[in-house]
Order: sequence, then structure tokens, then C-alpha cells
Amino acid sequence: MVGVYTPGDEASQFTFFGLFALQHRGQESAGIAASDHRRIRSHTDMGLVTQAFRREDVAPLVGELAIGHTRYSTTGSSRLANAQPIVVDGQHGRLALAHNGNIINTAEVKRHIEERWDCSFSTTTDSELIAHLLANAPGQTWEDRAFYCMGVLKGAFSFTALTVDTIIAVRDPLGIRPLCIGSLHGGWVVASETCATEHLGADQIREMEPGEAVVIDRNGMRSRRWERATGDRALCVFELIYFARPDSVMDDSLVYSIRQDMGAQLAREHPVQADLVIGVPDSSTPAAVGYAHQSGIPYSDGLIKNRYVGRTFIEPEQHLRDLGVRQKFNPLSQVIRGKKLVVVDDSIVRGTTTPHIVGLLRRAGAAEIHMRVCAPPIKHPCYMGVDMATRAELIAANKTIPQIREMTGADSLGYLSITGLLQVVGGKHGGFCSACFTGKYPVPVQLELGKFSLERA
Repeated sequence: MVGVYTPGDEASQFTFFGLFALQHRGQESAGIAASDHRRIRSHTDMGLVTQAFRREDVAPLVGELAIGHTRYSTTGSSRLANAQPIVVDGQHGRLALAHNGNIINTAEVKRHIEERWDCSFSTTTDSELIAHLLANAPGQTWEDRAFYCMGVLKGAFSFTALTVDTIIAVRDPLGIRPLCIGSLHGGWVVASETCATEHLGADQIREMEPGEAVVIDRNGMRSRRWERATGDRALCVFELIYFARPDSVMDDSLVYSIRQDMGAQLAREHPVQADLVIGVPDSSTPAAVGYAHQSGIPYSDGLIKNRYVGRTFIEPEQHLRDLGVRQKFNPLSQVIRGKKLVVVDDSIVRGTTTPHIVGLLRRAGAAEIHMRVCAPPIKHPCYMGVDMATRAELIAANKTIPQIREMTGADSLGYLSITGLLQVVGGKHGGFCSACFTGKYPVPVQLELGKFSLERA
């Protein structure tokens, strides 16, 4: 998710490259909405950023204000109607909105919107609910309207919105999903991660605060924090484990360094005699390096990733994940043959990838395979913006660690402890959502809540 204001420049072009830097956050669809202070124009399509946009698609998106989005569906199916930014009309005019996260009180919010403003809906996403809510919210300023939304919405909702003359950026009161601000060519950029602002050549200013609303227009940037924000924080810890790019900064720390520290802690908790440490590329590489440094076991590449296969974890359908896994990795047989391996992975969710990786390494001649996972066992679904799985699909919710080890075919299996994880990611500000490990959600959730609940409605 990106928002750009570049006075005198075409913001859509900067937005395109910002989205390209954030492709890892969603591979299903992409879109940009731009304004020339008179009219909002938008384009969305399915697929990767480079598939959704050709030169002739970006050219009509004129103006010095733009927002963009790459979609990873957590509410609503993967189809063009649900691609973002979503454009709606309301009491305050036309508005485009891009959203990361998940609203957990969708039925209540939908009733609220229908009863107060008689809105009609063209998608099956919670993001459209936010768009209608903001476009009609009471208040004299966009900050007031954003705070009204904070009082109605529950869950995770970092979003950027575009009117004909303004960009609004909002981070939910617990800061579950990230959002940051940079300065760019006399203007401003907001993005989900700092890697995007850096790719655009922006000067990084800071991460947005939980409960903060930022408004950008010709008068500059202004910011207010919701007075009802408690100061509690619940940044999704899975951003640090897997989701974010390693060159991004979150909670004032470099993600790469955090992952190295996770690997080092994993080595302390689960030592083993081995010849080599390898990582499951790419997201596990920093943790594997950290494990090697702490253990004194040499690090080496052992698996080569096909760079043209996407992140199978965020494919929307299970059969696509399975196909992606088979296409994704190839072992370096001459490096690992006869070796006792420590194989570091970032997580085991459904358990479909790990047996395949162990099988590849066995066939390549590995003498022993010791799986080490730099996340605790994932036992609970995420309702805050990561489409992990239902509880029935989560392998750690249904099997013991010895059973998981047997299913994967590894010689041993060790997970990072919850205590060890939180010790590593403690950060300068603290406060993380680790509900996928503990079942303790930062806000009360309806356990029957489903990804397609609005479609059934």
C-alpha cells in the first residue's frame, strides 16, 4: 500500500514503483488511483504489478496525488471486483481507498452503513466498508472523520485514502499493520514498509503511530492522534518473522537484524551437532545466518529458489500452494551430499511445504536433516490480516511436535519458544500481537468469522 503526493509530478509513476517494492505483500491483484485536483481516475487488474499495469494503463492516471495497492485477500475472494483501490461516492464526494488488515466486526459495520446512509456495495471486502464509512463519516475535517471510523471499526486497518485534493493515511489504534511516512521531492509518501519509501528515493521520516491520522494536501502534511487511543501496541509479530521485507525497518529495528537474532536464539534453545546450516530461501536466510553464527556451524546455501515463483504462503488457494512448492526449490547436491544439515525455516503453517523440502534434501544425499523453525508452533487462526488457515488446517493445532517431526521426515524438529521470540522482538516500544501462537487476540474476535462471510451475506 502506497500513497504519494509529488507537486508538479505524476504521482502514479512513483506509486507504480512503490508497489513494485511491496509486491511481496500481495500477488493477487494491483491497482492505482490518481487525482489531478479535479477528478479521480483509477486502474485495477489481476496479477502482479507488472501484469496489472502496462505503460498505457499508467499514462491516463494523471495528477500529483495517487494511492496504490497490491492485494493479498483476507476478506472476499480473489477476483477483479475486489481489487483495490476501491472507489466510492459519499457525502464528502468521491473517494478511493486502499487497505491492509482485517475488520472483525464486518456485519455490524455493514448494518451501520446501510442504516445511516443507505449505501450499496459492489465488492465483498471489508475494505469497501471502510471506504463507505470514511466517505460519509460526520466531522468537519478528515481527521475527525478518520477518528469516527476508529470508533466504529474493530480489528486491523492501516489504510490510505484519496480525494480529489487530499491523501489521508490512518493506522489503527493498536498499530497491528505497519505504515510509515517519508518526504519526496517537496512532497510526501506513505507506505506499508520503509523499503518502498527507500526505493523511491524518499527521506524516511518515521513510522506512523497507532491511532494516528495523517492528512496531506497542498498545505503540507498535518497529523493528529486519536484521543481515545490507549497507547497499547499490538504490531503483528508475523510481520517480523515472515511478511515484511528484510530491508524494511519496523518498530525502529531492521527486520533483517531481528531475524538474525531469532536464528541465534533458536540455536541457544535447540542446539544440534551438524556440518552445515542452510536456510529455506529467501525469508529464512537471515535466521539461518544467525543460527550459524551462534552455533559455530558453517552456513551455506543448500537450496536454490526459482526467483520467478511467487510466495506460496500467500497464494489464495491450497492447490496453487502445493503446485508452487514443487516448482520453487532445487537442492545443491554437491554441497549437501553426506552432510548433517540444520535447515532453518521461518514457520510451519499447514505443513505442506516442509515434507517436500525434507524429501528434496534426502534425495540430494543429506545424511541428517534437523529442522529448526524461528517461529513458535502456529495453533490459532489470524483474524488481523494474515490468511494463515482455519484451525483445522493448522498442523500444530492438531498434532504434537513429535508427530509433526514424523510427518515431515526430519531427524529432529525444534521451534523457537514464545518467550524466546518475544525476548528477541521486544523492540523499543514493545507490544505485539502473537495470537497465532497463544490464542490471545488483541481485540475480542468471533471465532466463526470467515474469509467469505460478506460473500455469504
